[in-house]
Amino acid sequence: MRNLFLAILLLNTFNLFCQSESKPNFIFIITDDQTYTTVASQGNKEIITPNMDRLAKNGITFSHAYNMGGWTSAICNPSRSMLNSGLSVWDTQKNNKKLKAKDSVAIAQSWGNIMNRAGYDTYFTGKWHVKTPVENVFDDVVHERPGMPKDTWRMKKMRPYFAKLKKLDSPERNKYLPVGYGRPLSKNDTSWLPYDKKMGGFWEGGKHWSEVLKDDAIEFIEKVEKKENPFFMYLAFSAPHDPHQAPKEYIDMYPLDNISVPKNFLPEHPYNEEMGSGRSQRGECLAPFPRTEYAIKKHIQEYYATITYLDTQLGLILDKIEKSKIKDNTYIIFSSDHGMAMGQHGLIAKSNLYDHTIRVPLIITGKNIPKGKVLEQDIYYQDVMPTVLEMANIPKPEYVFFNSFLDILKNNKKESHYDAIYGGFKKHQRIIRKDNFKLMVFPKAKKIFLFDLKKDPLEMNNIADLPENKERVIQLLEELLELQKEMNDKLNLSPILNRIKE
Repeated sequence: MRNLFLAILLLNTFNLFCQSESKPNFIFIITDDQTYTTVASQGNKEIITPNMDRLAKNGITFSHAYNMGGWTSAICNPSRSMLNSGLSVWDTQKNNKKLKAKDSVAIAQSWGNIMNRAGYDTYFTGKWHVKTPVENVFDDVVHERPGMPKDTWRMKKMRPYFAKLKKLDSPERNKYLPVGYGRPLSKNDTSWLPYDKKMGGFWEGGKHWSEVLKDDAIEFIEKVEKKENPFFMYLAFSAPHDPHQAPKEYIDMYPLDNISVPKNFLPEHPYNEEMGSGRSQRGECLAPFPRTEYAIKKHIQEYYATITYLDTQLGLILDKIEKSKIKDNTYIIFSSDHGMAMGQHGLIAKSNLYDHTIRVPLIITGKNIPKGKVLEQDIYYQDVMPTVLEMANIPKPEYVFFNSFLDILKNNKKESHYDAIYGGFKKHQRIIRKDNFKLMVFPKAKKIFLFDLKKDPLEMNNIADLPENKERVIQLLEELLELQKEMNDKLNLSPILNRIKE
């Protein structure tokens, strides 16, 4: 009897040990071009996102999650490359060249491979947009999507017209543009409809890509339920990247009379050419020049509808998880690679460092995660990568720049891991965001902006030239120069600093 008792005790101890040592599962869901204001639970009364709200209700939302910028107008690539490499923006640019050259070390250091070496089964579907085949990084891959759906825009074909495009207003410039760009010119402009499947885009293949991703995710969940190994699932929606397409019933959810023109709307940004967001930049060509309030409302309508249709697919994925065996040991992390301007500051796309573009939603749910809580600490959304590593008890590699926010989730750390937030776009823009102030530099225009984000969250009032702010501008510029060293940023801003000091 005593031996039987000891055997039962040892078995129970073994089971308890196994349960405590069992690794958690992770489902990372990333959308494309979704700005931080497009989740209803975060205060936007115009958008419909019941399933993103559902995640927020069941977990923690980070209200100040940022992307660091990029070296190309297709910000999706730098953003996702940073996420998967763990490197800061300019080091990621160098690493991308290694990935393109099939460097085995760079490939091995990717997020998915780190998880795999730690015993995780890895799954991927959706938009990849990183400079190595996704099969080099994940075990199970279906429906790898490109940077954007096929489109009649061809940069090489358009180059002879760039000089003309920069000078022309609509509708003259539209004769050089493909269908779907420079629209709508008026209320009678029906040259392109978001629910017309003949337009291709997200309808290519016969089923909207957001729905295809949902189907893939459900199939993945059914697979992992039958296995014992922990898993890492990377679900990458291509939406709401343009073209903004959704079924007609979703467009109809957003009557134009219910859509507000952004308070910081402008017909055109005064420095759009100098900041690299000019009239020949692909994304900026989506709407007419100069911008009209009607055109912006139409683009917002289609953008919101695309997000709500995506949200419906998200809900079906969440339903599947909740009914599955994995629900109690699985963390869900929801975020996006960057935002979109959608008419703010006279801009449409993402070639800028305003908050509407660098800030994204970020929500995490799972075991022991407090529910319905909002945290305001500054983080980069790429901090997700080292956070997942720490939660999986995987040592953070020395080369990883970003920081785990697990200690913030646990409330062991109340401050950000970053003294300031840095941002860079090509050689055209730099920012530093600190203590509720944001300094923005346009080197080619020799222009500096300073925003008091507490009083002016929409970044409408430049206070850089006020005499009382001279010392603050100098201090932030000096700190930005120090951050540039940390980021291996070679753009020389010293002449601008010296000019202000004179």
